[in-house]
Amino acid sequence: IGASPTACQYILPAVLREFKESFPKCRIAIEPGDTLEAIESVRENRIDLAITLEPRNEHQFEFHPLFTDELTFIVGAMHPWARDGQVIRSDIPKQNYVLYNKKSYTFRMVRDYFNQEDMVLNTVIELGSMEAIKELVKLGLGVSILSPWIAQKELLEKSLVALPLGRRKMRRNWGVIHWRGRRMSLAEETFLGLCKSVTADFGRGEVANSA
Repeated sequence: IGASPTACQYILPAVLREFKESFPKCRIAIEPGDTLEAIESVRENRIDLAITLEPRNEHQFEFHPLFTDELTFIVGAMHPWARDGQVIRSDIPKQNYVLYNKKSYTFRMVRDYFNQEDMVLNTVIELGSMEAIKELVKLGLGVSILSPWIAQKELLEKSLVALPLGRRKMRRNWGVIHWRGRRMSLAEETFLGLCKSVTADFGRGEVANSA
């Protein structure tokens, strides 16, 4: 199984707990990697399935949708945007940003979104760990752009606040990929079903419930 670090942390534990009850003798190897790395691993037959963002122009793969989420600004509780309950558009390029890995699909989506808004974000810190990003944002070292389900605990505690990017939404489609035309085994179909069950509530009403 291939999975992004985010999926490894927030999706796989619950899936694998249930999966091992149905297939206790099945051996599972997890290969962490972002979307581009997962695609290459499937292409090279190093893995059978990958939990990943929907790939672009990769028609040789079958994509089984799991859920759609929305990226939002994530700020610390003491940030002016959090206190005001809104984002001031003219302030967006002036902020310091703590963003995820520049090689990732998500970073490219963020860059392209703000290019269309004629803005360039000031990326001060780039990290490959969501936990580290959240901690730095809590400390007031910058603003991040994440999906609220990744920071659900902190949003409920109100140590972080989620705010919309603007009028245009930035959404991502998550799913499971494998070679097109390859019939999935019973174990793989069970794994896919558990992924759908575990993520059924991901991405629903995120910003409205978080701000």
